[in-house]
Amino acid sequence: MTYTFVRGVAAALALLALTGPAHAAEPRDPWVRAWGANGSGQLGNGSVLMQQTPSDVRDLARADVRELAAGGGADSSSFAVAVLNDGTVRTWGANTEGQLGNGTTDNRPFPAAVAGPSGVSDVAAGVHSAYAVRGGRVLAWGGNAYGQLGDGSTTAATRPVAVQSLSKVTDIAAGCYHALALREDGTVWAWGRNNHGQLGLGTSADRNTPQRVPGLTAVVEVASGCNHSLVRTADGTVKAWGYNTNGQLGNDSVDGSAAPVDVLHLADVARIFAAGYHSFAVLDGGEVRAWGWNGRGQLGDGTTVSRTTPVPVPGLTDVTSLAGGYAHTVASLTDGSVLAWGENSVSQLGDGTTADSPTPVTALPPGSGLRQVAASVVARSSYAY
Repeated sequence: MTYTFVRGVAAALALLALTGPAHAAEPRDPWVRAWGANGSGQLGNGSVLMQQTPSDVRDLARADVRELAAGGGADSSSFAVAVLNDGTVRTWGANTEGQLGNGTTDNRPFPAAVAGPSGVSDVAAGVHSAYAVRGGRVLAWGGNAYGQLGDGSTTAATRPVAVQSLSKVTDIAAGCYHALALREDGTVWAWGRNNHGQLGLGTSADRNTPQRVPGLTAVVEVASGCNHSLVRTADGTVKAWGYNTNGQLGNDSVDGSAAPVDVLHLADVARIFAAGYHSFAVLDGGEVRAWGWNGRGQLGDGTTVSRTTPVPVPGLTDVTSLAGGYAHTVASLTDGSVLAWGENSVSQLGDGTTADSPTPVTALPPGSGLRQVAASVVARSSYAY
């Protein structure tokens, strides 16, 4: 079974691509869908109104989208980035630090092109910054107070700039103010904010150019929470580092680590995901394990007890994609349904209510036609496509 995940950081955005409107029998235009908080127009429907159920992202067909990432922090600073199958990039939402990459700092409640880049294969988003992989190299734009653009400066950029000294990049992930890149040779490189050791370099000093994370080889996947990082190696094991007050490193402690540590009690991991302050692994058989902060039920284990080592998410199997926001989680299944759990104060679970749920509820029924979901690691919006 192949698992597909969408990363991202800062708003609780969960995107959903449908072949028909939510809970309707008649098919319709297959637009990307979004719901939840919308204070900066991050849902892309031309308004700034909260949406309790999925709404169309304007003029963005799911069949055209290769990958989508959600970024931002507060509901009024959230945004989204999508790379299309033709290699061009679309952005929408908050733009206070140029994170839409269009040469301005004006918010935009609908998708429009990023200035310049084409041939893009992968995107990621932080709180105020965005990233794109093109031909194995990385472009970045937006806020840069901690060096998170990786261009050797701390100056914001409203148009894409080149991340220094990186090539042959195959995967990228963004935390709140840091980024990770995986190269073809299985090494991991990190840059940006490092106050909790989230760069994995053994120190707490910020870096404005990419640095190799020591001791990591044969890595096949990277993921990033707000202030912690995860990697999966070729043998199916998982390592983590950074902030750990809620147990999001999964090593049976709440002590942070500036160097990689083993996530305990995990084997045969197929994919990993890091949300704001909690983490997930999908196993080869499709089962899900969760750990970290659980104050709003975002682990999905039926409790609000935080976990320092992975625990099963009961009844959740056949997962094809998973995304986590600040305190909620969204997953798509092989039958085309979308489930969500955790905080629901602005309807980020997509079920038409504002009631939290520590167990999965149905946001979209089987047969919805979606392929992937996305959410920002510290925000409260959701997307599917």
